[in-house]
Amino acid sequence: MQTQWWHDAVIYQIYPRSFADSNGDGIGDLAGITARLDDLVELGIDALWVSPFFRSPQRDAGYDVADYCDVDPIFGTLADADALIEGAHDRGIRVIVDLVPNHSSSDHPWFQEALIAAPGSAARARYIFRDGRGEDGALPPNNWQSIFGGPMWTRVIEADGQPGQWYLHIFDSSQPDFDWTNPEVRSLFLDVLRFWLDRGVDGFRVDVAHGLIKEPGLPDVIEPDTISLGAGTATLEPEISAPSSVPYWGQDEVHEIYREWRELLDGYPGNRILVAEAWVDPLSRLADWVRPDEMHQAFNFAYLETPWAARPLAEIIDSSLATFTSVGAPSTWVLSNHDVVRHATRLALSFDNPQGHGIGPATPNLPDQSAALRRARAATALMLALPGSAYLYQGEELGLPEAIHLPDHARQDPTWFRTNGERYGRDGCRVPLPWSMGSRTYGFSPGDNSWLPQPDHWGTFARDEQRNDTDSTLTLYRRLLSLRKELQLGTGRLQWLDYPRDDVLVFRNGRAVVVVNTGREPIRLPESEVLVASSAFEDWMLRGDSTVWLRA
Repeated sequence: MQTQWWHDAVIYQIYPRSFADSNGDGIGDLAGITARLDDLVELGIDALWVSPFFRSPQRDAGYDVADYCDVDPIFGTLADADALIEGAHDRGIRVIVDLVPNHSSSDHPWFQEALIAAPGSAARARYIFRDGRGEDGALPPNNWQSIFGGPMWTRVIEADGQPGQWYLHIFDSSQPDFDWTNPEVRSLFLDVLRFWLDRGVDGFRVDVAHGLIKEPGLPDVIEPDTISLGAGTATLEPEISAPSSVPYWGQDEVHEIYREWRELLDGYPGNRILVAEAWVDPLSRLADWVRPDEMHQAFNFAYLETPWAARPLAEIIDSSLATFTSVGAPSTWVLSNHDVVRHATRLALSFDNPQGHGIGPATPNLPDQSAALRRARAATALMLALPGSAYLYQGEELGLPEAIHLPDHARQDPTWFRTNGERYGRDGCRVPLPWSMGSRTYGFSPGDNSWLPQPDHWGTFARDEQRNDTDSTLTLYRRLLSLRKELQLGTGRLQWLDYPRDDVLVFRNGRAVVVVNTGREPIRLPESEVLVASSAFEDWMLRGDSTVWLRA
């Protein structure tokens, strides 16, 4: 099988409002990304995935879209989008945009039309409106609970001023779910795909790709409200990675949509791709999203959620390679994104932290940051040695930790508000990047403020401070990415090698032997040419939480 660009690409996620601000308003924008493209060339990535920049009221940072074919003014204009695509292509970098098809903003013209339309109307049929249960329809249509906390249903006021039907929103009430059984919805998104493909984008990351279709009849979730935990009980909370048996995740009919999209993309030149954000268990089911006539890649969240321990890592690496290879797709590898605690903090947590919950000042047992960074560097060196395609999240190449001490008044994630502050949410991984030491916003903006406050220590991670430091995390990433390309590790084949300790991984991929010490005690290395190491070592003793690449 011919190797395509996405089989081994390193794809860099940009969260636009936090990457680089060009106009001084404190919010990152498309022109800011374009101005920093040469820094990404220097890093050595192959493609960009740009989180939503469409017109939006920004109640969920752009994942609430009001117009899929325009750029929100806070990010710029369509001309700025064109300039970004052209500038990236001129530098050999592909551009993937983030599509949000499960739901729109409540400001979308279709939803505004639905609110004033009558029950049963064509306008309401584009979304999921239902009559309530109980006396006068005062209870939600079913027992589903929003991922962001609270009910998954909101009741509207009808034209006569009386409470009426309810509409479904898996996430925030400002994000009503489309009804994907409606041909009008399917036609809208085919037009959206064509609009951006015609402008030259190289593909789409599809948000909540497992959630578009709901089980017919919208039955109650079968789990009880509480489960027994020994002598006590605990309330069940919905998660984006909930079992696919719930009626709103992973329905088989969703694959019809992606087959139609794949056919459309295949009609364009240049090998355009679809990437699924699909939180599906088990991993074998995720392979359904990347069959030859559907998507090209799917995020490997099972790998992201694997603890830093040798045996579980070996198991998920083996199962990932076997599962994706079985359908002719590349495995993907990812450690951080805009929805999870940054892995420079998360991998050293001693407790479970479900996706989207976040951490903050009151979180107990937070790790030592220097030890957490050492583990993160080792994890990245492992990930980038694996065959397949890898994803990086902006700022991880700087070793950025989770921003923990954000003031409550500055938080903006809907999760924080919908849970009345019980969950910190995702703001901590979204704080604007530090580019240089010499300004109030560390080079993020020509102005004096950023949309989320940057910690006082942020300047120590600044790119200009790390660029010429041979021991910096930025230098490590650049070396890893250069060697990965030179040694063609992304298209290689993994072969495990024996080692007598259960907390150590050793494998060969092409011309590299990779040794990973996930334990605490040092291990003796074979005396061979060292290609790159995540941490310094002496006398051929590799310390714990370290990875080294040796010449095979």
